[in-house]
Amino acid sequence: MIKCVKCSDVDAIAKAGIIRGKQRYYCGRCDYYFTLPSLEVPLVAVSSKKHQPTIVDIARELQISKSTVSRALHGHSDINEETRKAVLDVAKKLDYQPNLLAYGLAKSKSLTIGIIVPEFINSFFPYVIIGAQEIANPAGYHVLICQSNESYQTEIDNTNVLMSSRVDGILVSLTGKTPNVEHFRKFERAGIPIVYFNRVTTDVCASKVIVDDYDGAYKGVQHLIQNGCSRIAHIAGPQNLQICKDRLQGYQDALLHHGMEINESLIIYHDLNPESALHCAQHLLDLPERPDGLFALNDPAAIATMQVAKEKGIRIPEELAVVGFSNEPTSALVEPGLTTLAQPMAEIGKTAVNLLFKQMNDVSDCFIPETKILKTTLIVRKSSLKKQF
Repeated sequence: MIKCVKCSDVDAIAKAGIIRGKQRYYCGRCDYYFTLPSLEVPLVAVSSKKHQPTIVDIARELQISKSTVSRALHGHSDINEETRKAVLDVAKKLDYQPNLLAYGLAKSKSLTIGIIVPEFINSFFPYVIIGAQEIANPAGYHVLICQSNESYQTEIDNTNVLMSSRVDGILVSLTGKTPNVEHFRKFERAGIPIVYFNRVTTDVCASKVIVDDYDGAYKGVQHLIQNGCSRIAHIAGPQNLQICKDRLQGYQDALLHHGMEINESLIIYHDLNPESALHCAQHLLDLPERPDGLFALNDPAAIATMQVAKEKGIRIPEELAVVGFSNEPTSALVEPGLTTLAQPMAEIGKTAVNLLFKQMNDVSDCFIPETKILKTTLIVRKSSLKKQF
């Protein structure tokens, strides 16, 4: 019950808005406006204006300086433990989040690294990103992920987004349609380190992380030869990508080193989309003299070939032995299980971030790029075991 502070009337009182954060009242009996002392205000007015807590709010609540709050939040040694705990407790209560943009502007660092990948259709790139985060996050860095969807223009747009976001460095795996890497030159000019991984280019002097694609392809084709295949086809990839060139070369050299000829009619080029993989498989299995073995650029192309073969009534591996590349989780689930070359996916991401940090921390005037080459492992499953039948 509200009483007029002038005449003590309780029947003629009406609310009359908010003034200086307090409820204002009007007494109709004595024509008087008034507010109540803070402790007697029955209602608390809540502002609809959004406000994200800052160090000013923490400092006000604890009656200490902003600089003390800042030093406590950043773990400075000159802040005693009692003050630090009080600051952290209030920060948690207020749901305080540090302003990374302001911090980045002040320190010339965003504590963010960008990652550009060409697709998320398969599990390879998500596993690489998980590996990258396992190194970046404990080091205090956030990861900003962009996906190009195998589009050169989208890849260019992604570089602009990361540049605008003031990332401290980027990891890049190129699309299958990237004709050149001129759009990455702006990072070099700005002194922002770049590490290429998986799908790399030879057109720039930069650190790279790759697997031994040549050796993996050689091992896969040699395995098919050892299992009795004499007419081995290859679903290759875009020739602007170095990994595709290396896997094609490994396929060809394995044939030559085992006394077999290279038959160009058994090589078909795949543009890395699912429809193309099915088209390539259909073409090879419709040949008048079809292959009895197939090495695919990646697991999705190998699985697409197995799908087409089943539709045509071609038995795997009795009539067609198949080897893929990547060891996607689905490769163990298809029937028969797919023989493939396993890549250390998480290790690729970890190695790439470590190379990036090494370059970011290099204070010399002449940074020397490094290329890390990781090995593959042949995982043998039923799809290639032709000799057992």
